[in-house]
Amino acid sequence: MPAAGEESCGVNNIVETICRLSPDLVAEVCQHILTYLQGQTRGVDSAEISDRFQRTGVSLDHEALQNVIRFLLLTFRSAGKRNLSGDDLVSCLEEGSNKWPKGTLQVLHRLWSEHGALVHAQQDVQATLSIGQLVEMQWKLGMAVGSDTCRSLNSPYVTLLLKIVEPSGQISQRSLELTIPQFQNFHKQFKEMAAVMETV
Repeated sequence: MPAAGEESCGVNNIVETICRLSPDLVAEVCQHILTYLQGQTRGVDSAEISDRFQRTGVSLDHEALQNVIRFLLLTFRSAGKRNLSGDDLVSCLEEGSNKWPKGTLQVLHRLWSEHGALVHAQQDVQATLSIGQLVEMQWKLGMAVGSDTCRSLNSPYVTLLLKIVEPSGQISQRSLELTIPQFQNFHKQFKEMAAVMETV
């Protein structure tokens, strides 16, 4: 993990790169990012942004462009989570670096004032809907030797192993032990869900 001075130096380097861009180009990059954060596109197309830079005569290497995009993406995400106003966003940016030109801060203030509420609303929706996605399910039949739920030993049970992709992208595993009646009920509910999904 970088020391505070190294982190500040990294931010200043990114800000210096952003300062080399005209306010119009900064606005274009921000529009791409804000459109994505509002859920209107699947991602931020850095190749498209790079092409636009080249057409206007701005030459940025791939890593520098990625750093700018990542920095602005994290800035807007954080501002959305904290529901910052345009003034608050500019204050936070000025606290992070004293190298911001006034014109660039005005662009960021204007765009965030126009789009910040929509980004915040989209993040609320994503937080509400962020559930894991089932990617694999395995099961096996066994015999209980000792259990809290089985009344008698040597009762059959089913072990389910579920692999789930969490909203963060990490894959986690969950396991369940069900008695035969519980498994039959589980199976029945899955069939009912499948039937409902076919009608959608």
